[in-house]
Amino acid sequence: MDIHNFAIISHIDHGKSTLADRLLELTNTVEPRQMREQVLDSMDLEREKGITIKLQPVRMKWKGSVLNLIDTPGHVDFQYEVSRSLAAVEGALLLVDATQGVQAQTLANLYLAIEQDLTIIPVINKIDLPAANVEAAAKELTGLLGETAIEPLLISAKTGEGVPAVLDAIVRRIPKAAQQIDRPLRGLIFDSIYDDYKGVIAYVRIVEGSVKRGQTVRFLGTDTADKAIEVGSFKPKMTANDTLSAGEIGYIASGLKDIRQVRVGDTVAADEANADGALPGFSIPQPKVFAGLYPLGADEFPRLREAIEKLQLNDASLTAAVVRSEALGQGYRCGFLGMLHLEIVQERIRREDDLELVVTTPSVLYRVTLTDGKKREVATPAQFPDPARLQSIEEQFAVVDVLVPQQYVGAVFELMQIREGVLDVQEHLEADRVLLRYTMPLRELVVDLYDQLKSVTQGYGSLSYDLAKWQKADVVKLSVLVNKEEVEALSVIVARTKAEQAGRRIVAKLKEVLPRQQFAVPIQAAVGGTVVARETLSALRKDVTSGLYGGDYSRKRKVLEKQKRGKKKLAGSASIEIPPEAYLAVLKRD
Repeated sequence: MDIHNFAIISHIDHGKSTLADRLLELTNTVEPRQMREQVLDSMDLEREKGITIKLQPVRMKWKGSVLNLIDTPGHVDFQYEVSRSLAAVEGALLLVDATQGVQAQTLANLYLAIEQDLTIIPVINKIDLPAANVEAAAKELTGLLGETAIEPLLISAKTGEGVPAVLDAIVRRIPKAAQQIDRPLRGLIFDSIYDDYKGVIAYVRIVEGSVKRGQTVRFLGTDTADKAIEVGSFKPKMTANDTLSAGEIGYIASGLKDIRQVRVGDTVAADEANADGALPGFSIPQPKVFAGLYPLGADEFPRLREAIEKLQLNDASLTAAVVRSEALGQGYRCGFLGMLHLEIVQERIRREDDLELVVTTPSVLYRVTLTDGKKREVATPAQFPDPARLQSIEEQFAVVDVLVPQQYVGAVFELMQIREGVLDVQEHLEADRVLLRYTMPLRELVVDLYDQLKSVTQGYGSLSYDLAKWQKADVVKLSVLVNKEEVEALSVIVARTKAEQAGRRIVAKLKEVLPRQQFAVPIQAAVGGTVVARETLSALRKDVTSGLYGGDYSRKRKVLEKQKRGKKKLAGSASIEIPPEAYLAVLKRD
């Protein structure tokens, strides 16, 4: 049996999921009555946002060969999903939009595939659109892959034009998977999920040997053994088989109830002494954005813990550590790959576990040196040391590649100047496309630069980035005080030069979303002991003189002064409850 394993890689919104739909139709993997758009995007969030978030494998048959496809995300925040997928296959379809050409994530994902020494099949999609420029896209791909590369296949994934030729090319050009069935079992775990009935289910690429239902297997990283209660493949739903053999991609239901015993990147092996060592796993990416996740009620923390553990099972890039806040109680300090990653995690917990969360303002990692010579890492404003004990601060920088049409270069220059970007390279790829390479602080990149770039370039700009060296930083902790009490969850770490601007934005937002009280509430932003911005939330006022008719005005004045004293006394002792929408309002930048 010939087995060809491949992935589809591209920039976001270049048509990966639509092409996967056509492949499933042509190979009769999905019945016509069950067909729908984005078949492999099983999460509601993926369908709503129109993007792929989780990798998804599927097994197809074409002209006597077995084709195992892994559909991958395109957004920069989910590049780790792509790298794991590429480790399980021998080839990749490099998909390019004929109307947009090569984009930043096209390059980033191509480099990942080249590092894995995969066979690349270039494909130009959306050739049916009026704005398609096939010749320009083909020229760009040739420039990327070299003159010796195969000629790009021209398709329309929407209409199905040219898609059968893609299947033929996969069978003809992507190497057959090695099938060393006579060796002891070894398989690479590239993803996993949890099922209440089957326990932890590992998505595996079997590299050597085979595994049968009921066979005892061992997970080498945790040295845990258990019976495989079910093995099978994805068609695209999980379909049980008797055996899973070398070269195949499928799943093993372990029956284990502890999700920490099966790790992504681990090796599943035969439970025998002669089994070879572990396969090369994955290097877990370092989180770039940190934020606190807290339940609304203290009694909901156990549910949050369970939700976080389930997410970490199939999202190894999510880090979490238990923390306690005086204002918010017990929660988790979590590390994310970017703001979209944070948003997706928050929304999945809300939908899948019915938990509303308070999310603290995101921050990146800083390295600080104290006056006593000690060094520490700071990931949240709460960990930021007293300025009097602070000797120096370092932050991580990034090298950012921006691909943009010539007409938007000025707008990008302006945006990157505001974000402290330093232009290193300006290269004209063709008559109307420019590559801009910047060095900039990671803190200015990860929060919303991607969205801002899309806005100023009307959707035509794209970016990718690599982490660079650490450099000295001039940043301060901006504290937020509501009714003269510091709200730890709203504090942020900002550049010293932008502290006043950020403070004004935060207090103005809070004035809009905080509920009015019986007394005037001061809202302040401060650096150390210096207030840099202030707004006052006006008091609700009850007309206490409505029942007084006629007589001397002094009667009314006495009642009003009594009300004033009561409000002052209340303001001195009252504690303001911050609603969740206030945290979210500060989290989102204009």
